[in-house]
Amino acid sequence: MNSTISTGIPTARTAGDVDAAETALAAAAAAAALVPSTVPLVAVRAAHSDIPAGSTALVASFVGSPSAEIVLVADAVVADVLEASAAAGNPLDLSDALRPAMEAATSVLGAGVLEAARLEPVEQVVGADTQVVALRQGETSVAWFALRVRRADVATPASTVPAPRANMRMLYDVEMTLTAEIGRTRLPVRQVLDLTPGAVLELDRTAGSPADVMVNGRLIARGEVVVVDEAYGIRVTEIVSGTESGS
Repeated sequence: MNSTISTGIPTARTAGDVDAAETALAAAAAAAALVPSTVPLVAVRAAHSDIPAGSTALVASFVGSPSAEIVLVADAVVADVLEASAAAGNPLDLSDALRPAMEAATSVLGAGVLEAARLEPVEQVVGADTQVVALRQGETSVAWFALRVRRADVATPASTVPAPRANMRMLYDVEMTLTAEIGRTRLPVRQVLDLTPGAVLELDRTAGSPADVMVNGRLIARGEVVVVDEAYGIRVTEIVSGTESGS
């Protein structure tokens, strides 16, 4: 018989709990879209006790406003992909396979930096203050997403809590990776593993369309591709509003 984590959840939820649950569900849905599963995953609210005890969680800290711990228990659902990548001579580890999903989850939280992921026993990272979401294939939960937002007002006197802008100044010198994206396409894992030199992939954008400038998977600007000293560059033509970028 499989044992499960039993941390208990309150029967009555405050407005803050509801907001946290909605945020976790949205982040989980964003992550589910990028988990390399052969069957699409659907995010559904779950209890802490739904996660099998003894599971290993992939955990990454997100530093921003707010900051949070992002947790994915999905080793079983990506096992086939990891095995196939190893057989193809291009092995992925669990962190590499799930990094895009974790970055997608952070897009719900806003601007910030996602640190390198680490493996930890799920009992050490999922507690009473953690929101849990099941990722299902049909009616079966095959993976779990959890989010714990760090609240600045906990154990900190109100008079000493710095303003949000002051908090963000700590991040001003942190380097972030900007990515220019000219288009996307979706392929089943089978076709990805069958790619060979010379293969042509049709993207979802017409020639001459502006490229998207992304930070941690979040759209911040658009621009045109240029050449600067024999290297590609992007001339920014539009700054994307928070609403359009999905914030």
